[in-house]
Amino acid sequence: MTPEGIARSAFVAKAFKNACLAELEALKPGNVHIFADGHGMVVQDFLQSAEAAGEVIAIPDLTVGERILRSVEATQQAVGHNTNLGIVLLSAPLVHSALHGNSGQLRQELQTVLHGLTVNDAELAFKAILLASPAGLGRSARYDVHENPRGTLLEAMRAAGSRDDIARQYVNGYADVYDFGLARYRQALDKWQRPAWAITAVYMDFLARFPDTHIVRKYSNAEAVGVQQKAAGLLQDMLVLDNPKSFMRDLLKFDGELKAEGLNPGTSADLTVATLLVHALQTGC
Repeated sequence: MTPEGIARSAFVAKAFKNACLAELEALKPGNVHIFADGHGMVVQDFLQSAEAAGEVIAIPDLTVGERILRSVEATQQAVGHNTNLGIVLLSAPLVHSALHGNSGQLRQELQTVLHGLTVNDAELAFKAILLASPAGLGRSARYDVHENPRGTLLEAMRAAGSRDDIARQYVNGYADVYDFGLARYRQALDKWQRPAWAITAVYMDFLARFPDTHIVRKYSNAEAVGVQQKAAGLLQDMLVLDNPKSFMRDLLKFDGELKAEGLNPGTSADLTVATLLVHALQTGC
């Protein structure tokens, strides 16, 4: 490998790790963050997971499926349970695109990567999902991860796209990340000049924009819609503030309520990490 290739791989791996770590520093109601653990998991689990997955996800010459499976295997060896499956599923195509394109054409390269996914990518991703064993994993009439895939990973994601927001990103070319997540992050960062609070705004935006599909799978659509509606009101109140820290008590109260009910908006957190990763890959920081 050329020195340029080695440097590129190191940069992408660092961008992935930094995105995972930055997300932990933001107050994300219902999710694990430095202000409060939850759902039987602690911040240290996620720190170890970021380090473990970051060591393998940007290895050169891997396929997208290999990036997914190796990252999940490394995470399982490090912490022994699922902490980052959604993050890895979202990040692997972005990482692959960054390694094979340039920062100015990341979104275009991503389309090529997504449409080039193979049946083998699906096989490896299915193995990773089974290994991680996420909460709410059920059976499906088509593209069931317990069976051999009937098509490519993109086709499998297309079949799941109506019920899973991570799968939908594969189908819509990460439109939610680019058009909503990045826009909110840049707006909040420009307003407050505080990255952690801008990340909170991104998370709350995703939570308010869509019923979190992790909550839908584990509980019900009604539960997810209730969380969405509460988040929308809080986000509106938060965005008008000059100092978001003054809203911390309200967010921590919401955090406690969600965790008391066992509601973890994990998909919104995963989309937040993907947003931060795209920002880092585009800007180099």
